Amino acid sequence: MSGRSEQLARGVPGRLGRVAVLSDIHGVLPALEAVLAEPEVAAAERIVLTGDITAGPQPAEVLDLLRRQGDRVLWVAGNADRELVEYRRGERAGIPDPIAPYAADRLTDEQVEFLAALPKTLTLDIRGHGKVLFCHATLRDDEEVVLVDSRPARWTEVFADLADDIRTVVCGHTHMPCVRLAHGRLVVNPGSVGMPYGRPGAHWCLLGPGADLRVTPYDIPAAVARLVTECAYPDIAEWADYFLNARATDGEVLEVFGRRDGRGAS
Repeated sequence: MSGRSEQLARGVPGRLGRVAVLSDIHGVLPALEAVLAEPEVAAAERIVLTGDITAGPQPAEVLDLLRRQGDRVLWVAGNADRELVEYRRGERAGIPDPIAPYAADRLTDEQVEFLAALPKTLTLDIRGHGKVLFCHATLRDDEEVVLVDSRPARWTEVFADLADDIRTVVCGHTHMPCVRLAHGRLVVNPGSVGMPYGRPGAHWCLLGPGADLRVTPYDIPAAVARLVTECAYPDIAEWADYFLNARATDGEVLEVFGRRDGRGAS
């Protein structure tokens, strides 16, 4: 892969010690602020974003806050970021996520072009892991679903184009944190900062030398009230209550997503 598809971390010194991984922020500014205030996030050498950054109630504000962190932040695009760009460019008439067109319209033209330029993958050298591949869903597809209980044959398919020296893969997309081995590779999903499934809180991961799943508690009722005040999306109260409180259980989500990971296929 080359160009937009993959980004080697240019300008990043050799091997990194600790990296904070944030995924699926989905434009929820209070959740992002809570994670960035964590001492271990502040102390991390880099912050890696594994996509779906802005599709939510406060897209421009989230993007601005992250960009103010400067070169500490390394970016990977997700399917929701791509969809916002396509919508704004007139390449698609709609987006399946109801709040996404609202989010797309809240971005400036410059912010849209910034999202459009983000790579699909990122590779870093991290202590305890060696070369680590970061992507949104999988290496080959920003919407492909793999789960903590996906069968071995599914991981064989997903890893087909992965270089042999990549022994850790970090992905997001499913909004559920997990760490598992698959064919000798460590797979890490930090969960979602802004739209968690199964358990409330802002989920993230501290990588190097281990893989530590973290959840940052924050004042969810206050955050819901803030979104209702600051966001003009018509259904914001219902949206904020459902997603910030993680009304969808992990079991319900696994059942839905399980239909998309190829299980049951002969």
